[in-house]
Amino acid sequence: MNQNQPAFQDFYPDELSHCYGCGRLNEQGLQLKSYWDGEETVARFEPRPHYVAIPGYVYGGLLASLIDCHGTGTAAAAAYRAAGRELGSEPPFRFVTASLQVDYLWPTPLGVPLEIRGRVEEVKGRKVVVDATVTAAGEVCVRGRVVAVQMPDNMAPPARGVA
Repeated sequence: MNQNQPAFQDFYPDELSHCYGCGRLNEQGLQLKSYWDGEETVARFEPRPHYVAIPGYVYGGLLASLIDCHGTGTAAAAAYRAAGRELGSEPPFRFVTASLQVDYLWPTPLGVPLEIRGRVEEVKGRKVVVDATVTAAGEVCVRGRVVAVQMPDNMAPPARGVA
């Protein structure tokens, strides 16, 4: 992983960069950043204390959000790779979640960095399937699966300056 390079989410067009989990233009959001690490993808996130479920442990909804946004970012990057295109080339690939499965294996401690890893299981047409894990202090605490589909054209807001 090279965090000196732009993250997948940095290539999202401005009009598609407002997601609470991964949107770089959402100042109140998590602003998750995902990168290639060989054939896997990786993101790191350190939950702030207010993401508490019970004292000392991370709220499960946050963990699901991390898997969700890392999964859709991984799907976009995988689609570019499969098409032999550079990230950010036009037209943009942007994915939304069709299905999210999350299994909580172990309580996730607060106060330690989390590592989210993704592995592309399938790229087929407009669908990408990503398996993901969240690890804290060397323990896999959460496993998830994201079925992501390319965002329908009618969902995309018009680009700024386009009538």
